Amino acid sequence: MKTVNLLKALGIALCVATASSAYAQASDAAMADTTASSTARTKAVKKTDRKLGLDVRKALSKAQGFDVSNVYVRARGGAVTLTGSVPDGAQIPQAEDVAKNVAGVKSVSNKLTVATPNGGG
Repeated sequence: MKTVNLLKALGIALCVATASSAYAQASDAAMADTTASSTARTKAVKKTDRKLGLDVRKALSKAQGFDVSNVYVRARGGAVTLTGSVPDGAQIPQAEDVAKNVAGVKSVSNKLTVATPNGGG
């Protein structure tokens, strides 16, 4: 009789161990799916930001009389930051206006400065 009870107890323990192992694997799979979709979403956001930055840079390069050679564009979630320098102070507001008119730009932070001459003589 003791042997039968022992076998029942072992059978129950085996069922509980198997069920908890299956649950743990399912949780790990769900976690892996969440991580994979999060990574894919992050890559998509970075790709979108990169494209927006390139679109703004392209628009600046097409702007009449604008020197884009020392201008750096960074985009994050529709917010564009312009840094670097331009040879003429009038190009600073021009750059901001051009950037604001690019599709997908939500805001522009203009940190451009006027380049100082090299002082050659």
